[in-house]
Amino acid sequence: MEQRRLGGSGLHVSRLGLGTMTWGRDTDEHDAREQIVAFVEAGGTLVDTAGGYSDGESERVLGGLLADVVGRNEVVLVTKAGISRRSGERVVDTSRGSLLDELDGSLERLGTDHVDLWLVQTWSDDAPLEETLAALDHAVATGRTRYVGVSNYAGWQTAWAASWQRAGPGRVPLAATEVEYSLVQRGIEDEVVPAADALGLGILAWSPLGRGLLTGKYRQGVPADSRAASPHFEAFVSRYLDARSRRIVDAVVTAADGLGATPLEVALAWVRDRPGVTAPIVGARTAAQLRGALAAEDLELPSEIRTALDDVSDRSGIAQERVR
Repeated sequence: MEQRRLGGSGLHVSRLGLGTMTWGRDTDEHDAREQIVAFVEAGGTLVDTAGGYSDGESERVLGGLLADVVGRNEVVLVTKAGISRRSGERVVDTSRGSLLDELDGSLERLGTDHVDLWLVQTWSDDAPLEETLAALDHAVATGRTRYVGVSNYAGWQTAWAASWQRAGPGRVPLAATEVEYSLVQRGIEDEVVPAADALGLGILAWSPLGRGLLTGKYRQGVPADSRAASPHFEAFVSRYLDARSRRIVDAVVTAADGLGATPLEVALAWVRDRPGVTAPIVGARTAAQLRGALAAEDLELPSEIRTALDDVSDRSGIAQERVR
């Protein structure tokens, strides 16, 4: 698998990332083991998790696999902090103390003394930005992470954070921003993409398959084994089950038929090669689903198909209403 440089940093990652949001809940340890083995064997290196995924179980499962199945030095390990659950409630806390406590918890669950990339998972008005960013500086200075970045920041928030980190001594430049990006969600093109480009941040795209819609699985309704049928993800998917998305999915299916590819491969290749994108992050419940995504590595979209998909999806400016 091709390796790409992450923004203006010296870190190189595979141009497809493995997402683990469902690990420890909808994906058991057996399927997770098959996934990471298939991913690494295909040349993948970028593995993405967060302390808040499955209440920490995603990191625990991944940590066990890094100890027994895949070497720690074979992957570029990404985790995030700032969103957690306490007493069953979703809590956003980007204060310096909370972020560093979360990072220490992540390292313990992952069974490592450092991650390669640590991201603040969301913006919060309840903590001063300079305090939030100071946690990133401290994490690098103490060896807990090698690189830092943000996630789910709007364009102006991205520019503010990245500029702050470039403005003073002892501050660590941001290497990446992780945001939702797909044919059905192109809102980041208005402000986030230009900000990332101007300030040297690589873009990691989460939900590049439009929360599963772009696989074509929802064209005839909601499959019983799909995310939209899951109590954890029903609301996550349902907001995209509309007429606009159906038109885009139909265009992706048509393109896939013409190329002898799957809709998944077409949608993934489109995001992968967008300006500024270092890697899309693909989450799969099973190893078979992941292998379908890995097949996109060999697909290059002809310019006329790319243009057609650009036109049918168009930039909607849809706001990012939710972070994962």
